[in-house]
Amino acid sequence: MSTTIPPASVQLYSLREASAADFDGVLEQLARIGMQGVEPFNLFGKTPEAFKKQVNDLGMQVSSSHFPWANHTEDINEVAETVQALGLRRAAGGFGPDDFKDLEAVKRTIEITHGLVDALKPHGISLCLHNHFWEYALIDGQPGYYYLQDAVTDVEFEIDAYWAANFGARDPAEEIRRVANRTPLVHIKDGPLEKQKANLSVGTGAMNIPALFEAMDPETIEWAIIEFDACDTDMMTAVADSYRYLTLNNLAR
Repeated sequence: MSTTIPPASVQLYSLREASAADFDGVLEQLARIGMQGVEPFNLFGKTPEAFKKQVNDLGMQVSSSHFPWANHTEDINEVAETVQALGLRRAAGGFGPDDFKDLEAVKRTIEITHGLVDALKPHGISLCLHNHFWEYALIDGQPGYYYLQDAVTDVEFEIDAYWAANFGARDPAEEIRRVANRTPLVHIKDGPLEKQKANLSVGTGAMNIPALFEAMDPETIEWAIIEFDACDTDMMTAVADSYRYLTLNNLAR
């Protein structure tokens, strides 16, 4: 069981509509809630340096970033420069459904991943892959993600626990545990585990949230990152409720 209580962050994609209207206001509100970090997906016109300074001045940290996205179509030098300007040492990446549709596709994805890891290394940056549900579909008896996890041993992971559950087909705690010593970031998300249904505040859905934290490696985990893909209620309220659930239950700080 993890004895480390990671700080709480939030993936700002959750608050994309409010951020498009008033990004400064969103950041200020998150700081008032007590959030320790933010994970941007878009800087809404700010430079990485200005964004980092603003977040730090509000008493928070840039925990991680989904901007820029490291893939084989991007200029890796530009990716590295932006990641470094944000004060980070890992770049986020991930793949689409077609990249895990069959074993041949997975083999190509493994080759791409090796290439990205090698391209980022000279910059002192590691690749941290984020998943959706399609990585956990079975190919020849095991999830497609397992082939990649086993083949590329120096890639890190940001396991999205809700997607890793694959709508109840998988145990997300076990998916974290499988690569716990390579998983410094976890997306904490809750909901009914039913397709086409919106997420719920953390602690109110079908996910066993404490089990996720028990599966984390205390020597590796750095951030517990709240995320919503969609929500039927006010998003900022849902983020605040999720933060309170995690902190009151001593799961995150």
